[in-house]
Amino acid sequence: MTTRPENGHQARLLALLRDGGPRSRAELGDLVHMSRSKVAVELDRLTELGLIENAGLAASRGGRRSGIVCLAPSLRFVGIDIGATSIGVAVTDGELNILGRLSEPCDVRQGPDVVLGLALSLVAKLRDQGLLPEVHGLGLGIPGPVSFREGVPVVPPIMPGWDRYPVREALGRELGCPVLVDNDVNIMAVGEQHAGSARSVDDFLFVKIGTGIGCGIVVDGGVYRGASGSAGDIGHIRVSANGPTCACGNIGCLEAFFGGAALTRDALAAARSDASPHLAARLAEAGELRVEDVAQAMMAGDAAAMRLVRAGGQRVGQVLASLVSFFNPGLIVLGGSVPGLLGHPLLAEIRSVVYRQSLPLATGNLPIVLSELRDSAGIIGATRFISDHIFSAP
Repeated sequence: MTTRPENGHQARLLALLRDGGPRSRAELGDLVHMSRSKVAVELDRLTELGLIENAGLAASRGGRRSGIVCLAPSLRFVGIDIGATSIGVAVTDGELNILGRLSEPCDVRQGPDVVLGLALSLVAKLRDQGLLPEVHGLGLGIPGPVSFREGVPVVPPIMPGWDRYPVREALGRELGCPVLVDNDVNIMAVGEQHAGSARSVDDFLFVKIGTGIGCGIVVDGGVYRGASGSAGDIGHIRVSANGPTCACGNIGCLEAFFGGAALTRDALAAARSDASPHLAARLAEAGELRVEDVAQAMMAGDAAAMRLVRAGGQRVGQVLASLVSFFNPGLIVLGGSVPGLLGHPLLAEIRSVVYRQSLPLATGNLPIVLSELRDSAGIIGATRFISDHIFSAP
């Protein structure tokens, strides 16, 4: 079992070293408001536990030079980000610096045995590169509702065969380390909070638009999951009494109107009806259409592609305007593959609707921005997620 701190003082010292790098014993004492003798006792115990090491002497502060301490260089965390169509794995040190990263295409509909098997094979490749002598903890995000307490997916709409699969137990057994599993959007919100646009914001929404649409909710600096773990599933908010059938089985969900799957469906219809010469030509050439093709058509001035993006932005903005009125966030971050490809035209449409439909008091100082981390948010969030657990007091 991975060694963990024994009390809250040790946990706070570890968090300071993770987030701020090596520090002197005197500086740590100032930050935690503890006497030098108490700090020395706790740091010595963390050294005995193998969680920190001495790293030389600090500059003199007018007397005896204080020793510098740092997290043990051997600490390793693994982050896994499973999407609908791809999987990414990364290994970090204790300060969450990414030491190595691998990704591969992967259809989540192949089921947990295949997908988790691929994840473990990528972990093994990182181990073979000498980056992972030991796994101290693993964080995992998956694209569906998760019972956080049990570490299992619960009736995930786009993940056949995953319902109640013991993901946490299976990975923990294979790797012999603590494992935490959460919805991928919650994990990405943690990533934005650690290293992205939300570093200084305590209340914000992270909206992922990929194959589907989900929302990570952060309240007072912590992820809000709701009573059963399904908070933020905004892709299944009904936006019309009529419309396409959603993957969840209902009619008129936001996700049925927009998102990667819906956008490629509508692009295909536009190409086949000759509404979009650009998309028709691309379909004839490649035999299929992807979000990338819609983005290229839009940038080329294709009117049908621009209409698809504007209509999608209006639908998303409509839902977000309601959330802003209800939650009053300090920031909204848009991430996932669709905003990453469609960029500012989609962002501008969403902003326009939110700022127009929500009350001025809620939007007067509300930034709505694209993710700075892009496809790294899930990886960074997963390792921050598990490190928070490992560095917490029992």
